[in-house]
Amino acid sequence: MSIRPWVVVEAPDGRGLRRVTIGNDTVGSSWSLRELRRMLDRLGYPDLDLADPASVCWRGGDSGTWPDRALRRRVTGALMTAGLLASAVLNGLIGWPDAAGALTFAQRLTGALFVLSGLVQLAAAVAVLDYWGRRQSRVSGAVVLLGVLISLATDSLLILMWREEAEYTPYMLAFMPLWCWSAWALWLLVRQKSWQGVPQPRKFAAGVIVPALLTATSLAYSTMFQPAVAPIRLTLKTEFGTVRADRTLPFVQVPLKLSVKNTGAFSVYVVIDDFTVYGRTAKYSERGTSTTDTWRKSVDEDDEEAELHVDQPVFTVISSGRFYAPGQVIEGGREDVREHVFQIPRSARYDLLYVEAQITYIKTDQGHIDATEFRTPHPSWKKSEGRFYCSAENPCPPQLIYLARVRNGNNLVDVTRGARYVLAIWSPTERPVYSISSYHFQGKGVNFSQEKRELDRYGVATIDAQAEASMAELLKSIPSPQPS
Repeated sequence: MSIRPWVVVEAPDGRGLRRVTIGNDTVGSSWSLRELRRMLDRLGYPDLDLADPASVCWRGGDSGTWPDRALRRRVTGALMTAGLLASAVLNGLIGWPDAAGALTFAQRLTGALFVLSGLVQLAAAVAVLDYWGRRQSRVSGAVVLLGVLISLATDSLLILMWREEAEYTPYMLAFMPLWCWSAWALWLLVRQKSWQGVPQPRKFAAGVIVPALLTATSLAYSTMFQPAVAPIRLTLKTEFGTVRADRTLPFVQVPLKLSVKNTGAFSVYVVIDDFTVYGRTAKYSERGTSTTDTWRKSVDEDDEEAELHVDQPVFTVISSGRFYAPGQVIEGGREDVREHVFQIPRSARYDLLYVEAQITYIKTDQGHIDATEFRTPHPSWKKSEGRFYCSAENPCPPQLIYLARVRNGNNLVDVTRGARYVLAIWSPTERPVYSISSYHFQGKGVNFSQEKRELDRYGVATIDAQAEASMAELLKSIPSPQPS
């Protein structure tokens, strides 16, 4: 009786791989005659005559039938692996900043989902080695399919968000080619029916596709449409104090108390703040003037007030300043109080003192400002500032300009849009100016419609407070100077 094994080499499958059995046991598979010889050598049959029909049975072709296209198979597998690895890196870069440092649970969840999807794609990249190899695992094709579906879904979401502004961003050089790659990879895997090795493939498909669609819809809604609903409870108060006479000079000192309190759950960035004290003088008439005429004039001057016996009010700036530095954070539960003392002459003919204060802020969960950069002032009168410098050709009042990059509270938005900058301008004689836009003191100029839209998107808001006091009331506690 012969002691030689009975080797059966099966017909090539759709990829050119031929299964090899010895006796009743499957010992492996081979792409070529050289691989078959190496396999038999490892199994202890180095001198087996492959041309002897008593030793080897060839089915579906002889020893020269090896239809494997090795180069095509390896290139396809390499492209599939490279696409999955690139998509995993992209998802990780997008998701990690939010997963590690976002302030809200929804933002952290969005970041964690992107990081998790990146890990799944890494597993799919490893499964490519088996699926485009000998397919020893029954689920490797389904794992690769899952990774490709995740890539197609996330890249589609990124493109959808990018189309809202259609601006250049370095990330578009990644997610746009990856969308094309994922569409090709999905077409290839569907054509090969890569899910067939999985038990109950329909249930597997339903268990993957339905949650993926729900997750993508939830991400798109929470990122693009869901507003920030956490209320900000920031209060600002102003109050004049008791006037005191200067002992050495013919002036009086007037205290001004400013208080700010954040009773909300979220902290805020200060974009710009300002307080200005005015002294009012007016023309008085016992007979009075037409309140209609006075009111019309006040409307033209944005005042909308009218008095019968008072006409031609003039407001003179007495003192101005700021409470916070731009970019400073007011934490939730924090309360700040400042007392500012200014001086006016005893002989000043002001009848009223009026103070106006305001704070413009951004919630920290909606925007992140580089506070170190934003706190650096750029005086408009210094030529060394270059682009901020005012000249005869570009006149402007003396002012301090603050500029810094602002990022969205959700990194998913930042990667699909161009850079945004927050600008604040303060002057002791003018109202503060602020904006958020892609304008960076370069290019053609400011797009004011874009500025309005960006202020709404970042939730920029302003609170203000006013106080008014009668000079007669303030000075009643101070004795009148005696004539010399």
